Amino acid sequence: MNKQENLKILAFVGLTGAGKTTAVEHFTEKGYPKVYFGGIIYEAMAEAGIEKGEANEAKFRVEIRQKEGNDFVVKRIIKQIRELSSSGQHRIIADGIYTWDEYKAIKHAFPGETTVVAITSPKHLRYHWLQTRSARPQTPEISAARDTHEIETLQKGGPIAAADFFIINNGSLDHFYDQLDAVADSLRF
Repeated sequence: MNKQENLKILAFVGLTGAGKTTAVEHFTEKGYPKVYFGGIIYEAMAEAGIEKGEANEAKFRVEIRQKEGNDFVVKRIIKQIRELSSSGQHRIIADGIYTWDEYKAIKHAFPGETTVVAITSPKHLRYHWLQTRSARPQTPEISAARDTHEIETLQKGGPIAAADFFIINNGSLDHFYDQLDAVADSLRF
């Protein structure tokens, strides 16, 4: 829990399809490095020889946390952030806080340096976007099941409710980007 020199972390949280990936890409295209919570799960799945897919991922997210602890993902994310900071990166994007424990851990590890931004969108828009996206499209039924899993099992509602900023993604992409930039500008990110 040592404070890094001029470090700022912009961490995104939201339900599936809200626009987290689009938000993260907006900042990585500007040259900011990112750490990816979901990537930790994908790496562990690959190491275990488990194929990607919504059913496998949902089950694995729960099982790995039961086996390795609820802080399994965030411990690795914190290590990645420290490595980036040590290499001279002082503005870092964190893609996809999942759990209340992850929220608390990252806030504790980087006090005053982590800003959590909740991306929210009306359910009908999220489900439409998820059904029509090119990478990993999912049916409304799968989206609804994932919402339930993320809220009830992973307790994703806590980090969303406790976010420092809220962005409603329900308009044009340009409007979404303007909202993201306004948050970053207010933080001198």
